[in-house]
Amino acid sequence: MSSPRRLRRWLIAAVSAALVASAAAGTAKAEPADATAAAAVTFSDTFDGPAGAAVDSSKWQIETGDNVNNHERQYYTSGNKNAALDGQGHLVITARKENPANYQCWYGTCQYTSARLNTSGKFTAQYGHVEARMKVPRGQGMWPAFWMLGTPVNWPDSGEIDIMENVGFEPSTVHGTLHGPGYSGSGGIGAGYTLPGGQAFADAFHTFAVDWAPDSITWSVDGNVYQRRTPADLGGKQWVFNKPYFLILNLAVGGYWPGDPDGSTVFPQQLVVDHVSVTTSDSSTGGAIRGLAGKCVDVAGANTANGTPVQLYDCNGTAAQNWTVGGDGTLRALGKCLDVASGGTADGTPVQLWDCNGTAAQKWVVTGARDIVNPQADKCLDVTGNNSANATRLQIWTCSGGANQKWTVG
Repeated sequence: MSSPRRLRRWLIAAVSAALVASAAAGTAKAEPADATAAAAVTFSDTFDGPAGAAVDSSKWQIETGDNVNNHERQYYTSGNKNAALDGQGHLVITARKENPANYQCWYGTCQYTSARLNTSGKFTAQYGHVEARMKVPRGQGMWPAFWMLGTPVNWPDSGEIDIMENVGFEPSTVHGTLHGPGYSGSGGIGAGYTLPGGQAFADAFHTFAVDWAPDSITWSVDGNVYQRRTPADLGGKQWVFNKPYFLILNLAVGGYWPGDPDGSTVFPQQLVVDHVSVTTSDSSTGGAIRGLAGKCVDVAGANTANGTPVQLYDCNGTAAQNWTVGGDGTLRALGKCLDVASGGTADGTPVQLWDCNGTAAQKWVVTGARDIVNPQADKCLDVTGNNSANATRLQIWTCSGGANQKWTVG
């Protein structure tokens, strides 16, 4: 991450005790988007309910207390004091400059209140499309985040996936970051995404997501992919992201990274959340993969021999075009896997059918932007020469966003 980042520790007493026991900007409510058409929703909250109500306690728990390790300034309160539904299908997390109950923080009497929610003990995810549609606050010292922690929590060894963080002094930029053993705090592995034309994230709703598969995580904003990470990015350090994680939403005030509020900061500030969802591939559901000119990904001649070319062809509903998205990151047809020939990573390497063998040549990520990516090569499934003729061979190629790399699964 380009900006300094300090520890995001799991310190809040109530939660520690419990652990021991869309692609649109605007104001209209949007439904969660699936990463693929053949997807199973494993977690969803659209925050419907009466104004002032607390969040659904069957899905979320509310943390309370302060956070000394990040030097945050707020006290996280319970119930609906700082996290409540607005009656219009949103969760509103409000940061206020106040101390109504003489809360005590690491630095003395607390100056601010806010809220932090998590799904620990209620829901964990392992792989899938994880997204939230939100409108962030604005102002110096604001630090909203949507993120995940690995279980059981033993930070940083158990891992952290930051899907979206924004700091108030960067109104046009959000960050996605991985933290783990030997790459935590300011040493996290990540990147930023900046809106064009000086737009601020606080001006409208945006959808922040990761597409998470074995040995790969891909970040996007409004369907625009801006980074992918695999074990190869860690310089030999341990990849700790192939296990269950739970979700966290919070709005911090101040801290090492964002700095403290100043005279320019207006309170109250709000993080408005339209929805949170997790969808996972449903390997029991098969379907066509449609691409350029509405044609389908096809196994040539319906031949099950290893090395059979995979091509573009008129959609015909046959088994040669019936693909499943496996929870292990594979794409399967005719009992075999979509495979990058010889495990190649160069532009133009053809894809083929091959016995499923668990190698990186057979790992794929279907993103919310409709790319099908091989993380080992960091390249997209591509129609050779942008040619929509039947029997055009498919290959991998540097992701360009072109129509010959866009696919609809299911």
